[in-house]
Amino acid sequence: MPTVPYGWYAVLRSDELRPGEVVSLHYFGRALIAFRGADGRAAVRDAHCPHYGAHLGAGGKVVDGSVECPFHGWRFGPDGECVAAPFARRTPKVALGGFPVREHSGLVLVHCGPGEPSWEVPEIPEAASGRFARPIDDVCRARIHIQEMRENIVDESHFHFLHGQSEPLVQDWRADGPFAEARGRIRRRVLGRDIDNSFDAFMYGPGVMVVRTHGPALSVTAVALTTPVDDRTSEMRMLYYIRRPDRLPFLTPLLKLVFRTQALGEVREELRIWDHKIHRPHPVLLPHEQGIKALRRWYAQFYDGGPTASA
Repeated sequence: MPTVPYGWYAVLRSDELRPGEVVSLHYFGRALIAFRGADGRAAVRDAHCPHYGAHLGAGGKVVDGSVECPFHGWRFGPDGECVAAPFARRTPKVALGGFPVREHSGLVLVHCGPGEPSWEVPEIPEAASGRFARPIDDVCRARIHIQEMRENIVDESHFHFLHGQSEPLVQDWRADGPFAEARGRIRRRVLGRDIDNSFDAFMYGPGVMVVRTHGPALSVTAVALTTPVDDRTSEMRMLYYIRRPDRLPFLTPLLKLVFRTQALGEVREELRIWDHKIHRPHPVLLPHEQGIKALRRWYAQFYDGGPTASA
């Protein structure tokens, strides 16, 4: 599997990229920087200056909407083009590589792939809705490919062994180009109570998934952001939006505490498994385990041609 399937990936939350700051990143096996131009729009570019190799995130600063190299003062605009070079008779025609960027739903997203993006990640309404509390933000990294992180959501049998489901999950799978849906129900015991929640997972390419669970006691929207770090490591950032109870909104902190207690420990248990598993191109699957096959057929489209980034 190529390290970086084509698609959109979240590299920052919007509030982590403040105007006037240069943020260092490392994804896709590349040293990167993020900053905001004079118009406030986010830019994500390669980190090393083409002049003499300095890292623009280590001492670089934003000047008039461009990032200035800390070593010799060369400046680069949000499009990566060099806009100034002290003592040069003419501004050098060099540029920082980078990615197309979209910012919405409180996320800074970049696109990996050839040419311009042919599809977009839709806005996530929970991110701006007052009916949901500020998200629980949980970030972890594992020695696993991002595809296998995504396969987790359609692995029917593991819901019993790791998540307390009484029997393997039954899902309805649908795919439409770069988008896919998996729907079902979650039945388990939490704090001695039986819960029965609907389960709807909406997948937007290889890097963004929104899972909505609804029930009488708790409704949660989980935004799963999976991003390759390098050829050995992947990052999963989970944003959990807890819906405020309509009649008892003051219970929201308690609901968040219960959710943290129950859910985050299970994620860490999965993390330990991922860190030590290997990829099986042809796993031995039981007759009811159809989800992994379906997801792999859909996911294959994101590998065509091999991963690149725009210049």
